Amino acid sequence: MPSSQSLTLRPAPPHRVVVLALDGVYPFELGIPNRVFPLVPDAYDVVTCAATDDRTVATNADFTVTVGHGPEALDTADTVVVPPFDLRFLAAELSEPVRAALARIRPGTRIVSICTGAFTLAAAGLLDGRPATTHWALADLFRRMFPQVALDPDVLFVDDGDVLTSAGAASGVDVCLHVVRSDHGSAVANRVAKHCVVPPWREGGQAQYIEQPVPDEGETGTAATRAWALERLEQPLALRELAAHARMSPRTFARRFQEETGTSPGRWLIQQRVRRARDLLETSDLPVDRIAAEVGFATGTSLRQHLQAAIGVSPRAYRRTFRAGEGAVASV
Repeated sequence: MPSSQSLTLRPAPPHRVVVLALDGVYPFELGIPNRVFPLVPDAYDVVTCAATDDRTVATNADFTVTVGHGPEALDTADTVVVPPFDLRFLAAELSEPVRAALARIRPGTRIVSICTGAFTLAAAGLLDGRPATTHWALADLFRRMFPQVALDPDVLFVDDGDVLTSAGAASGVDVCLHVVRSDHGSAVANRVAKHCVVPPWREGGQAQYIEQPVPDEGETGTAATRAWALERLEQPLALRELAAHARMSPRTFARRFQEETGTSPGRWLIQQRVRRARDLLETSDLPVDRIAAEVGFATGTSLRQHLQAAIGVSPRAYRRTFRAGEGAVASV
């Protein structure tokens, strides 16, 4: 019979994140995975690799970097992150070294792109028939090059299971926090976000950052009304009521709201109610019907439909996913 010592379980090895640096890489985004994931103690092993054995990578700045690993690091990756690169380095087809490097990724490995990194994944055929996003300013170019991809340029990131794509620059932080949240729960992700001095979940999508005409002088903004509405999400909050609070006509309010947030008042309210529902699913044991009432959805069925439309899961599955990791990882 084996001794009790021989039955001692060893801790699971850290989840290995391999960052693939390609020529033209943006240094800021290259460093995001190494900034976010190590803040979860003992959970992730983050390494950076090049597509070639010499491990030298040109950045979009006036310097090159030498990374710690060659493409062989991809053989052992649990998650691969592809940071963005300057489009001056974009070619019609992937170079043979990049194609060979991507071919080393094991089936089932989670793959994450930031900004123009989606161009690399699309060129490799990894986004065919799948939803994805990239920087809003590059949406037209992306669609022309990869019409087989279901591009959504309005969101900060898209989670399609084993492949995640994100928008420009800071959305790399958003998607990495989302990965932490998926792996270890909201409490851990929130602590990581606090350490990085960033919000754990940014509101809205890329539309809010697209250049918009400057509103006419003399018009008041909608920020105060949005704050007022957030305190009353359980109420119906019709457009005319929101407009009255802002002291505008409904037509002027709707136009100004769209200019300031990139979305309509009705869609914004749904987003806020879904967000509040997610918070309650993560932090409470309230039944779904009660949560629906708390956030302003008429029924539990309505909440289920909106949550499914927003993130593709049911309330039960969402609660199970984001509460499963609580207590599993030491605090940051």
